[in-house]
Amino acid sequence: MPRTALEQRLIRRLRSTGPISVASYMADVLTAPDGGYYSGGEAGDRDPFGWTGDFVTAPEISQMFGELLGLWCAEAWQRLGEPDPVTLAELGPGRGTLMADALRAAKMLPGFDRALAVHLVEVSRALRHQQAEALGARIAGFHDQVADLPDGPALVIANEFFDALPVRQFEKTDRGWSERMVAYDPERDRLVFALGAPSQNAAAYVPEHLRQTAQPGAVFELAPSALSIANDLGRRVAHDGGAVILVDYGRSETRLEATLQAVRRHQRADVLSAPGTADLTAHVDFPLIAQAAREAGAEVHGPVPQRDFLKGLGLDQRAEILKQQANPEQRAQIETGHHRLTAADQMGTLFQAMAFVPPGYGTPAGFPA
Repeated sequence: MPRTALEQRLIRRLRSTGPISVASYMADVLTAPDGGYYSGGEAGDRDPFGWTGDFVTAPEISQMFGELLGLWCAEAWQRLGEPDPVTLAELGPGRGTLMADALRAAKMLPGFDRALAVHLVEVSRALRHQQAEALGARIAGFHDQVADLPDGPALVIANEFFDALPVRQFEKTDRGWSERMVAYDPERDRLVFALGAPSQNAAAYVPEHLRQTAQPGAVFELAPSALSIANDLGRRVAHDGGAVILVDYGRSETRLEATLQAVRRHQRADVLSAPGTADLTAHVDFPLIAQAAREAGAEVHGPVPQRDFLKGLGLDQRAEILKQQANPEQRAQIETGHHRLTAADQMGTLFQAMAFVPPGYGTPAGFPA
């Protein structure tokens, strides 16, 4: 594959300044204006979602997913005392499919629908165009970052958002902990992983219980921006009111594991090859996300498997209602979507749900008491 403009720029940068962190590389690859995967350039103008793209998300699999999240937000709005207006925000809204389905469900509660002001956090101008086509006048505002959302009560949906936030990687060596970096190897004429100098600073990022048991070669991943956003959302919920529902794939315990991966055309790809043409993601560390939100004053529920969360919201019943109104082909699609959302070998257990709510809110819908 010929070099992308982004790869050429990265090589010039690395030749000039030396290695960069994995997080810096990941941020460039995903959001750089001159060819980032989501932000534009050679790869950014194509649609990464769906069967003709690079990956399929839950809203693309079945309308039921977005509908149930919309109803989750409606129930949260009622518990919060029906604030009017209230922000309904989605982080990384893709093509707007989830929000469109959520808003359709919101019409079942007219007061909720009227109170909503829809705000989208999206860095991609190409995707903003698709979201505008899908949602039209319902969009009250676009934002580059979570901190830009308007003040006041907010219901926030984050589906497969945290997994795309940059991670730093720290590797145990015979001489201590070192940060993994991305460098340029002139002999091989390509980008490669390298190790920084071992340091106490690098070791300090690794939880103590993991440092004590780590063997050489072990890798710890940390997503600083994910923890910062979780802390900001937790503080917002605790002080301004609202609720956050987070659905993503990841781990329910913090452990030593390198999960950074690239996906192109539904297949694993080389993380360092043709940057900007493949999605980069890493598993979400749910315990660290929960800790960041709790430290800001929010109550945290979960994580629970996506299967249990959706079934707790009435997925099975919704599927049966839809099948009653469907033709044979549509019924088959509904059954396939239900299977993909809930089966253990699909999204049912790899994906997890977590909620941030204000103190005293009680157990949110879809979570065990």
